[in-house]
Amino acid sequence: MKTLKYILILVLSLGAFNSCLVDDTTRYDLNDDGPNLAGFADTRTAFSFVSDGNEYVFTVRMNLIGPTSMYVTDDIVVTIGADASSTAIEGTHFRLDQPTITLKKSDNYLGLIPITILTEGIIAPLDETPMLNLKVVSATGAENVLNNGKKLEITLNYGCFSDLAGTYTMDMEYTGTTGTVTNITRTDEVITQIGVGTYRTTYVGHWTPGALAPGTPGFTFTDVCNVISVEEQNLADYWANIVEGTALGSVDPETGDLYIEYSVCYGGACRLYKCWYTKQ
Repeated sequence: MKTLKYILILVLSLGAFNSCLVDDTTRYDLNDDGPNLAGFADTRTAFSFVSDGNEYVFTVRMNLIGPTSMYVTDDIVVTIGADASSTAIEGTHFRLDQPTITLKKSDNYLGLIPITILTEGIIAPLDETPMLNLKVVSATGAENVLNNGKKLEITLNYGCFSDLAGTYTMDMEYTGTTGTVTNITRTDEVITQIGVGTYRTTYVGHWTPGALAPGTPGFTFTDVCNVISVEEQNLADYWANIVEGTALGSVDPETGDLYIEYSVCYGGACRLYKCWYTKQ
């Protein structure tokens, strides 16, 4: 009787094990039958530009994903539109010149759709940053392909016109680690624009460019509507010393002159610099 009991337990266990295998196989098969989704590749991004009356064209990525997307061969037509939750106003902040895109097999169902940003009549900085929320209206042209239903949130950063590149005379007040104050003047300070509202100086601290070799001369700062900031960065983009603004700087909109202050610190010891830049 004991032997028969153990045989019955073994048979029942094998039956239960086989049932689990059947359930798992069914579940994976059903996954292969799920829809493929066409829409935005991202859910959030930001556009930054100068509010100077011009139009700027940015692109957002579209794609196709899904369990059987590798077997899709037909073209897919995707149409987008602005969602009602947007605070950006069509015709004032943006324009959709091409709201439809065709995703093709030859491009691996990847594509870029343009968004035109408007700045005419908009004076920065704005009290509130406009948000453009885009949605996919439809995705058609192939079987088993649906709109992915995912929105794309775009932050529209309107910046003021900035034109600080040029040659300056720099008067520096340098406070050493012991508190000693030294005044230094440079008549050949050249500031170069390296991005929208982003600049690089020739000098950093009390050193000459050659003294900081093989580093990159100067430091990087940004101008947002006549307010200057120096973000944390390595000295000459090479040394372990940390360069960082100690207060917000400024631009005189009438003369173009600048004021910047920052520190250079290493191991808890800091050198402080206050700099007045007079445009030549």
